[in-house]
Amino acid sequence: MLIYVIAIIAATGGLLFGFDTGVISGAIPFFQKDFGIDNGMVELITSAGLLGAILGALFCGKLTDRLGRRKVILASAVIFAVGAVWSGIAADAWNLVLARLFLGVAIGVSSFAVPLYIAEISPTKVRGTLVSMFQLMVTIGVLVSYLSDLYFADESDMTCWRPMFYVGVIPAIVLFVGMLCMPETPRWLIGRGREQEGLAVLSRIESPESRNDAFEAIR
Repeated sequence: MLIYVIAIIAATGGLLFGFDTGVISGAIPFFQKDFGIDNGMVELITSAGLLGAILGALFCGKLTDRLGRRKVILASAVIFAVGAVWSGIAADAWNLVLARLFLGVAIGVSSFAVPLYIAEISPTKVRGTLVSMFQLMVTIGVLVSYLSDLYFADESDMTCWRPMFYVGVIPAIVLFVGMLCMPETPRWLIGRGREQEGLAVLSRIESPESRNDAFEAIR
């Protein structure tokens, strides 16, 4: 049961991935009129998130190896929260470009670190199922973003796009608080020479019969 809780909490990073990818679509008509910007600037704001995702994914590999999977996911939760607030309070279009670029970094980081974390902490027999939870949460995140856009959309108020972005703070807090309580992956711990800590984590997620076999396989 514990491993499913761990996987669901970590997969919240996928929900944030989907939410921040999808929320921009419902916000575009409103911030375009609010800021009085042309389609070229709208395209820049939209693509900034994709550029940030590329940058986040490029540099995430070495960071997760050096700092650990859990710490990188915690950092991504902070970026998601700050980026959501920054997007909502953006005073002009260029601020929104920077906010979306910042959020994109978190999207790229989560797309790498979350599936890696789930894969490394899952018992072999359910690993495929739990890793696929990330993609499921991405889809749910897109759905949540559309529901958020629908709820806040108001043709009489061109600033209604701001709370659409603020909603992203809620799952970011859930991810951050949840990951504070989660262990580091046994593979990373054992790879860093912290074998007793790795064995302790394996004792929590593996059956007593398979724990030692999993430990030796990782070594």
